[in-house]
Amino acid sequence: MKGQKKIRVLMAMPALESHTRGFFTVAGMLRDAGMEVVLLGNELPERIIDTALQEAVDVVGISTYCGSPVVFGRDLLKAAEKKGLHKDTAFIIGGIFPPKDEPILRKMGFAGVFPPGPGSTREKIIACVESAVYK
Repeated sequence: MKGQKKIRVLMAMPALESHTRGFFTVAGMLRDAGMEVVLLGNELPERIIDTALQEAVDVVGISTYCGSPVVFGRDLLKAAEKKGLHKDTAFIIGGIFPPKDEPILRKMGFAGVFPPGPGSTREKIIACVESAVYK
């Protein structure tokens, strides 16, 4: 990242989410990689997008464990499109969700989808964020 602008990432979770371990772990990984991380926490899709606009972030990262990532993701990306944020901002999502949701989330427009397991390493998450921003 030397010589390039510092990446700004907004981290958020669905409104009723109560599992924070992955949320804080990924936020720490990104911060350790030299990115600025804005922790929003629990919020509705519209408020996440409003905050992303206010904070001028490059990436919106969602951590979900309570289910319905496809519904939440659809609502989030719809709110981003409505506010004109979807073209200049990358969206990533991680957490616990059925494997069948992964291709759906990618097709919807998430630049990175990180379910638990060997495919969701620190290196892969950081590389995904950097490649989405520095494309």
